[in-house]
Amino acid sequence: MVLSKRFSMDVNSMLPSVEEAKDAEEEEVTQYSLGGIASRPPSRPLASLSRGSVDEKIVPRSARTKHVAEKDGQHDTADVPDSTEEKEDVTPDKPPVSSKENLDTWDTDLEIEEIKQSYDPSGKAGYISACHLFGVVPVSYYLRHMGDPELIMRHHGLGAQAVRAIAFSLVTNTSIVNLNLSDNWMEGDGAAAIADMLKENCYISELHLCDNKLGLKGAKALSLMLMENITLQKVNLSGNEFGDEASPCLSDAIMNNQKVELMNLSHNMFGDKSGEIFGAAIAENTGMLELNLSWNCFRGKGAVAVAKGLGANIFLRVLDLSYNGFGNDGAAALGEALKVNNVLEELHVSNNRIALQGAVRFALCLKENKTLRLLKMARNPIQSDGCFALLKAIQANSESAIETLDFSDIVVNKQFDDLHNTMKATMPNLSIKLGGNSDMFKRPFRKVDPLHKVKQYAKENSLQLAELFGNKSDDTSASMTHEDFEQHIMSIGVMMSKEEIQQLIDFLDKDKCGTIDFSVLQKALSS
Repeated sequence: MVLSKRFSMDVNSMLPSVEEAKDAEEEEVTQYSLGGIASRPPSRPLASLSRGSVDEKIVPRSARTKHVAEKDGQHDTADVPDSTEEKEDVTPDKPPVSSKENLDTWDTDLEIEEIKQSYDPSGKAGYISACHLFGVVPVSYYLRHMGDPELIMRHHGLGAQAVRAIAFSLVTNTSIVNLNLSDNWMEGDGAAAIADMLKENCYISELHLCDNKLGLKGAKALSLMLMENITLQKVNLSGNEFGDEASPCLSDAIMNNQKVELMNLSHNMFGDKSGEIFGAAIAENTGMLELNLSWNCFRGKGAVAVAKGLGANIFLRVLDLSYNGFGNDGAAALGEALKVNNVLEELHVSNNRIALQGAVRFALCLKENKTLRLLKMARNPIQSDGCFALLKAIQANSESAIETLDFSDIVVNKQFDDLHNTMKATMPNLSIKLGGNSDMFKRPFRKVDPLHKVKQYAKENSLQLAELFGNKSDDTSASMTHEDFEQHIMSIGVMMSKEEIQQLIDFLDKDKCGTIDFSVLQKALSS
């Protein structure tokens, strides 16, 4: 760098003062330096002479150094070159260096520390902080298993606040892919926290929130989440007291989410209004493979609407409608849906109040279906004739794919058994689960020895043999014809059927002479 003559003269005039100040500064550094890095290298000029640190910031100096400089009286502000004038006289040899480059080029006494926090993939630190924030005790089970791929915490009684703390830590968790928090009383607030977490977490693919009393608030929060989340594949919301007011929210999720493959909404309180709403959603969905709507209240128009939605769906493979109230009209609507649906493989309609008429109407449509493999109609009052009609329809359909029929708790007769045996030759893979046939429910009777009945009668009435058969029993050579013996047994009040009387006669007339030998009877009764 080339300096002007004026600037050189000004600097030379200040050299004595600089040397004196330098001695004072070295003395101060020696006094206050207690080891380690000194506060300022002794080669630096005094504060009054300093033009600033290398990063263009003024470095404060000690009061003692400032006092020494002022005492010399040789430093007038007029003698100090103006910064503007200096810039005019200085001719730079190279381009100016930025402040960042100065930090790398010049020595400095400032320690620049970068605060680095390690990434916590499990979210443990965040969970501890969240527990303090929400005023809950950290769950030791969660701390032990938050790095596992499956987190199953059913029946822990967490409550909404504890669930919020868990949700806070799961935002950054990259290990858990299956989250099961069933039966923890999280209610709507807890569901909202889980929903917010799943908007950020892109690792969890299976979610179970059964029996948590989520209600309408939880349904709304989860519905909004499902319309954004693209990683969830299985969602179980069974037993959360969802009613007709929650069905519009959940139907929006079913209609717009194309990533969830399994949805379980069983054990709720959806009625006919919900059936109409869900029917339209089922028809529009193009991603779901399995839907469980069992243990609800779909009846009448609601049941018919769900069936029509099934007819328009082209992706659903499994549909569970067990324990509703579809009745005969619902069964007929399901049959019509199966006539046009060519993808459904499993249909569960057990315990749906379907009678013989509904079974026959359903069977007529089943003749045209080519994809259904499993049909469950257990505990429906379709009787043996209804089962026979369904089996007959399958026999008439040469392209039927049926492999399993479930008629549990339905009594069938011999006609059904004969048809079943006939079809075994043509459909060897067909498996039928039966509730039994009519012979199974006949009351079994334990056979009692008729001679024992005669003994029991005499004992209960304190009678002797002579009193049973009169004076003839005293004469060992006396005899009685079969007809007379039968009439006498019936007249004295011994409860015996004709078959048992004949059995007793055969026992007493061993020589087949046509008469009863009382000596044999007396011997048998006394034994």
